[in-house]
Amino acid sequence: MKHCLTIAGSDSSGGAGIQADLKTFSAHATFGMSVITAITAQNTQGVFDVQDITPTVIANQIKAIFDDIHVHGIKIGMVSQTETIEIIADTLKKYDLPPLVLDPVMISKSGYDLLKPEAKKALIEKLLPMATLITPNLPEAEEILGYRIENLDTMKQASKDLHDLGPNFVLVKGGHLSDTATDVLYDGKEFYLLDQERIKTTHTHGTGCTLSSAITANLAKGMPIYEAVKKAKQYITTAIMHGFSIGHGVGPTHHFYELYEKAGILND
Repeated sequence: MKHCLTIAGSDSSGGAGIQADLKTFSAHATFGMSVITAITAQNTQGVFDVQDITPTVIANQIKAIFDDIHVHGIKIGMVSQTETIEIIADTLKKYDLPPLVLDPVMISKSGYDLLKPEAKKALIEKLLPMATLITPNLPEAEEILGYRIENLDTMKQASKDLHDLGPNFVLVKGGHLSDTATDVLYDGKEFYLLDQERIKTTHTHGTGCTLSSAITANLAKGMPIYEAVKKAKQYITTAIMHGFSIGHGVGPTHHFYELYEKAGILND
């Protein structure tokens, strides 16, 4: 069994953050581990408070894992402040790293700033060059690059510009497009378009976290990048189709739907 590490924030409602990451790792038959960067108070209606973990504790969490356990894949999610980003980058550089997927979480669906504006520069300069793959949605790509992305042509240009910042591969997610849900994967030379049906549902809490973690698990198991992304897209599509209607807002996706279906334990 491969071992996957998520470095991200905690979601008290269980739909996103490290909770979504660990569920996704388990659904992909990998062993999940976590380094918590922040604790959020959130539910299906939004994020209401954030408490950042101290840089020392973050560094010690990373050291505790790498000094004892072989890590086959890393996913980095919510890193809200400059000090957090710097300590993660500085600590990880001490180790021989496996594939690293960076999901540049910046703004929650409810509009809460999960990355402090002053920390954007550190994210770009410290973490993007360390990434095997980055997975920004359109608002995140726009925030990093400073220009509007409204169609496939500008998504391709954004992929090139993001690639110039250092990651080996770029996946620009098109879920915010008005006419399609196409994602663009760029390897520095070629573009790969990944089309998926747009699912009419409000239950999409944690989709970005889940997709990036699924890719991480697939890369940890040795899949090439295109296959890892394609299979992760198929997984998140199924999870969204069977999302949960809990709470009074945006419900979470179903991380274990396929496993429950095979086991015959699905509930109506």
